[in-house]
Amino acid sequence: MNYVNSAVRKKDAISLVSGKPVYTGDMIPQNTLVVKILRSPHAHAMIEDIDVSRALLVPGVACVLTYKDVPSSRYTTAGQTYPEFSPYDKLILDPHIRCAGDPVAIIGAETLEAAQKAMKLIKVTYKILPALIDYTNAIDNPIIVHPEDDFKTLIPINAEPKRNICSKGDFSFGDLDAEFAACDVVLERTYNTKANNQTMMEPFTTFTYLDAFGRLTVVSSTQVPFHVRRILANALEISKSSIRVIKPRIGGGFGAKQSAVSEVFPAIVTMRTGRPAAITFTREECMTNGSPRHQMQMKVKIGATRDGDIRAIDLYAISNAGAYGEHAPTTIGLVGHKSLSLYGSLRAARFSYDVVYSNTMGAGAYRGYGATQGIYAVESAVSELADTLGIDPTVIREKNMVREGQIMKAYYNEPCNSCALDRCMKTAKEMMDWDNKAAVRTLPNGHLHGVGVALAMQGSGISHVDIAAVELRLNDDGFYTLLVGCTDMGTGCDTILAQMAADILDCDIANIAVQGVDTDQSPYDTGSYASATTYVTGGAVVKTAEKLRAQILEAGADILGVSAEEAEFDGKQVLVPGSDKSISLREIGYITCNGSRQLLSVHESHSSPISPPPFMVGMAEVDIDPQTGKVNLMDYVAVVDCGTVINKNLARVQTEGGIAQGIGMALYEDIQYNEDGKMINNSFLQYKIPTRLEIPNIRVAFESSYEPTGPFGAKSIGELVINTPSPAIASAIRHATGLTFTTLPITAEQIAMGLLKNPVPEEK
Repeated sequence: MNYVNSAVRKKDAISLVSGKPVYTGDMIPQNTLVVKILRSPHAHAMIEDIDVSRALLVPGVACVLTYKDVPSSRYTTAGQTYPEFSPYDKLILDPHIRCAGDPVAIIGAETLEAAQKAMKLIKVTYKILPALIDYTNAIDNPIIVHPEDDFKTLIPINAEPKRNICSKGDFSFGDLDAEFAACDVVLERTYNTKANNQTMMEPFTTFTYLDAFGRLTVVSSTQVPFHVRRILANALEISKSSIRVIKPRIGGGFGAKQSAVSEVFPAIVTMRTGRPAAITFTREECMTNGSPRHQMQMKVKIGATRDGDIRAIDLYAISNAGAYGEHAPTTIGLVGHKSLSLYGSLRAARFSYDVVYSNTMGAGAYRGYGATQGIYAVESAVSELADTLGIDPTVIREKNMVREGQIMKAYYNEPCNSCALDRCMKTAKEMMDWDNKAAVRTLPNGHLHGVGVALAMQGSGISHVDIAAVELRLNDDGFYTLLVGCTDMGTGCDTILAQMAADILDCDIANIAVQGVDTDQSPYDTGSYASATTYVTGGAVVKTAEKLRAQILEAGADILGVSAEEAEFDGKQVLVPGSDKSISLREIGYITCNGSRQLLSVHESHSSPISPPPFMVGMAEVDIDPQTGKVNLMDYVAVVDCGTVINKNLARVQTEGGIAQGIGMALYEDIQYNEDGKMINNSFLQYKIPTRLEIPNIRVAFESSYEPTGPFGAKSIGELVINTPSPAIASAIRHATGLTFTTLPITAEQIAMGLLKNPVPEEK
C-alpha cells in the first residue's frame, strides 16, 4: 500500500491555510437579504399578541414573519435517518415559547442595520408562565413543556409528553441481585455532567436562493445535507424534489451541525420574498440556541469481589432534552451501551433511563453522543472501586476489560472481532511511566500530584441504519472523479477516501479528484456523524474502486483483443504478460469516453449489520496548587485502537483535538442558568474553553487491531477520543487531593475549598 497507513497531507490543506474562499460565508452573493431572529427573553411563555407594523416601515425591510405567516407542521431538526427517532415537537415559529431564545419573529432586510432596527420595533405581548429549569424534577411536574395534542413520534420511543418524558427505556442481562449479593464491595455514586457547547470556529451559517426553475437552493455549513433536504421539506410543507442542498467546506461541527439549526430561517424568507437570503448566527446565538451536549445525571451501582473481579453494574441516567427532543432518544442509548461494554467480566448489568423535557435550550449531538457522559460515570466509579479495594486502577481494568473474541452483551450482543485494548493499556503505562508516577503524592514545590486512567470505546457507524454510496468515474486522460455524499468537516475524510481508492487503483492520489456534497449530484449518504465515514463510506469506496478496477481491466483487454483473464492492470496500463500488447490508462480513458465505447463509471453503496468499536486508554497527570486549587495538567497519554490507521497525521490530529475538548469538559466548561431560565454563560468571556496554554503535552500512540469488516481493517476514531479525559482527570485529582468530585467541571475553587475543609495529610 502506498497511501493507506501513511501520513498524507489533506487535499484541501493549501486552500485552507492560504485563506481561499471555501466556507459558506465566503459564498454569499451581494444583494442577499440579511436574516435576523427576534428571540424570546422568557424561558416559558405564550405570545398573546405580536405587532410588526412599525418594523415593516423601516427602509430596507423586505419581510417580518411571525407564527401567523409560516407553515404549522411539526418537525424535528435532528439530522437522522428516516424515520427519525427524534419526536416531531417543533414549529418554525410557535406562539408557545419553551426556552429563552426561542424564535418569535424572522426579519429579512437589505442590511444588518435595517434588520436590527426592525427587530427593536416589534411589539410582543407575552403571558409569562412558570419555567421548569431543574430537569431532575421534570417527571410529573405541574409545568408541562409540551402540552400540545399534535406531538408525534414516527418510531415508538415511549414518549409521554404530558409527563415531560421524551423517551424512556431499559435493558439488562444476568441476575443483578444475586451478583451484588456475591460482591465484597458495592459502591453507589451519582455523577453529573453539563450541557457542553461544541464552540466550533465557524458559526451556524446558511444562505438560500431560488434557481432558474424556482427550486429552493440551500448552501449551508451542515454535516447532513440529505437530511437537511428532508427536514426543510417537512418544515416548509414542500416536496423534497423542490430542494437542493449544497455543502461547502465546514469550519468545524463536532455534532452541532447534525441538526438543521439555521437552515429554515433564510429558507422561509426566500420562499416568501423570492430573494436570496442568508443568516449567520452570532456567537451568543450559537451558545444559547445551538445544539449542545445533553446534560445528564447518572447513578452507578457497582460491585466487585475482594480481588477486583467486577461482577455487576447498575446504571440509571436521566437526560435533559431541554425544550425539544432532537437526538434525545438516541444519545441516551450510548450512555449504557458504550460504557458497560468495556467490561467483559460482567455477569449482570442493567441500564435504565428517562429523557425529560425542561425549559432550557434544546440539546442535540456532540462528539461522543452520550457515550461521553456514560463513560465518565462508569469509569469514575471503577477508579473509586479500585481505590477502595486497594488495587491499582490499571490492574483492575486489565483484569476486567473486554477482549477480542468475546460477545459484548451490553452492545447489542455484537462480537468483539477486533480489540487491542490490553495492548493499549500496556503501551500507555510505559509511556506514562505509570508505576513510578502513581507512587508520587507531593512534589518538591509542595504541589499535589496524581495520575488517573480511563478506558473508552465508541462505534463505527450505526448498524443496520447508516448507508453510504459513492460513484467513481474514469475520465478522459486517465484520471478519476470520486463523488461522495459524506461531509468533510475538517476531519480530512475526502483525503482518507482518496487514499483508499488510490491504493486499490494503484494510482497517484493526485489523480483522484474528490467532489463535495450537492444533493442534486452526489450519491446518497446519511452524513458525517456516528463515526461512520471511514468505516461505512470507506467500505463503499473499496467496493466501488474494486469494481471499477475490474471494468478497466475488462475494457482494456477487449480493446487489445484478449480476454480479461489473459491481461493484467498495474494502475498505469492494461498489458498482456509475455507479449508486447498493452494500452495505457490514458488511452482507455479517451476510448471509453468515445461514443463507440461505454463510459466507465461505477456506483456502489455500503452498510453494515454491526458497528465495530474502536478502543482507547487515556492517562492524565496533574499538578495541583493546594493554595489556589488550580489544576496544571502536566501530561496526557492516549493510546488508540482504531483498527488499521488510514492516515497517521489525521488520526493523530483527531485524537489531540478530541482530548482537548474532553479537557474542557472536565475542568472548564460550565453552562449555568439563572432562576428565570436565562443562560449566564453566553459568550467566551463567561464560557471558558481551554486555550493552547491549558492544553498539556498530548502524546498519542496507536495499537492497531484488524477489523475484518472494515476497509483495509479500519474502524472509526472521530468520537472515541473525547471520552477518556473527564474520568482520567477526575481520578488524577482524587489521587492528588483525596477529594472525590462527581460533578463536571471540576473547578479550582471547588478544589481549594475542599482542601480547606479536608487538607491532605503531610507525608512522613
